[in-house]
Amino acid sequence: MMVRIAIDCMGGDHGLSVTVPACLRFLKEFDDVHLILVGRQPDIEAALLKKKALEHPRLTIHHASEVVEMDDPPAQALRNKKDSSIRVCANLVKEGLASAFVSAGNTGALMAISRFVLKTMDSIDRPAIASSLPNQMGKGTLMLDLGANVDCEPEHLFQFGVMGSALVKCTEGIDKPTVGLLNIGEEVIKGNEVVKKAGELLRDSELNFYGNVEGNDIYKGTTDVVVCDGFVGNVALKTSEGLAHMLGDIIKTEFKKGIWPKVAAVFAAPVLLRFKKRVDPRRYNGAALLGLKGIVIKSHGSADAYGFFFAIKRAHDAANSNLIDSIRTTMSHYVRPKAEERRGDEVPNDSLETKTN
Repeated sequence: MMVRIAIDCMGGDHGLSVTVPACLRFLKEFDDVHLILVGRQPDIEAALLKKKALEHPRLTIHHASEVVEMDDPPAQALRNKKDSSIRVCANLVKEGLASAFVSAGNTGALMAISRFVLKTMDSIDRPAIASSLPNQMGKGTLMLDLGANVDCEPEHLFQFGVMGSALVKCTEGIDKPTVGLLNIGEEVIKGNEVVKKAGELLRDSELNFYGNVEGNDIYKGTTDVVVCDGFVGNVALKTSEGLAHMLGDIIKTEFKKGIWPKVAAVFAAPVLLRFKKRVDPRRYNGAALLGLKGIVIKSHGSADAYGFFFAIKRAHDAANSNLIDSIRTTMSHYVRPKAEERRGDEVPNDSLETKTN
C-alpha cells in the first residue's frame, strides 16, 4: 500500500536545500511512499531540476504561496497566512490526501495550525510533543512533553503516559511499554503536588507504570516512555543537545593537539565513528505531535538532509502502523471522553510558541 506523506519544503533554517535532498534519498530507499512537496512551486521545481528529479513518478508538487517564518507569532501565522506551506500540509492530511505531514518550521505555529485544522482527539485535553532520545540499551527512550505545554495538570501527564505508551506499542511492537514519571527522586513522596497526583493516576491505571524516574534514567533506558511537562522536557532536551555538542567539540579539539594525538586519532577512528553513529541526534530527529486527529511530525529546525530523512521515516512508520487508530483505541480504554468544548481549537494562544527548533 502506497503511503502519501506531505512535506513542508519551505520550513526550517535551511528550507529547500535540506528538504528536497532528504525527500529524494527517502524515495530511493523506500518504494512504498509517495511524497507531496508543498511550498512555492517555482522554487521546488528549480531545486528538483538541479537534482534531475523533476519528473520523478512518486513526487507531486502542491503550490503554497506563503511561508511561516521561524519568528512569526503562532496566532499571526494562523490568522494571516492561510496559504502557508504548513497550513496546506495540514489541510492535505485533514482531507485524506496525505496520511501524515512533516515540517521543520516554527514549532508554535505548527502546533497552533495543526491543532486548529486537525483538532484534538475526543479524550485529549492537550496535544504533546514526543520524541525519542538515545539510551544505553541501544534503542530510544520516548519522552513527552517536550515543549507544547508549560503548565500541566495531573490528568494531562496521565494522558501523555497513555499516548506515549500507544506510540511505542504501535511503532516499536512492544506489547506493554513501561512508563516512567520524571521526578526529582524515585520515592513516591518526592515531587510537587502535580507530579504526586499524576503518579497516583498512573499507578491506579492498567498502564505498565514503572514509577518515578530521574534524569539519568532517560539515558539508561530504564523505561520505554518518560512523562513530564513541557517546561521540564524542553529544558532536558536542550541540555542533552548542548552536552552532546560540547563532548563532540572537546574530542575533536583534544585529537588535534600535537602529532601523537593525531596518530592516536587514526587508530581510534573506527571506534569514534561507531560511537558517533550510535549517539548521533540526527538519527532520532522527528518529534510526533500526539493527540491530534492526524499524524504530524516536527523536524528539528536546524536539521540537515540526513536528519530530515529520519523525520520523514518517523512519519512513514507512524502511518504504516495506523498510529491514530491505535492512540484512539488506547485512549478510549483508559480515558473517559469529555463533552465540553475545548478552548484553543479555534484561536491559538501565543504561549504555544515553544522553542524546540
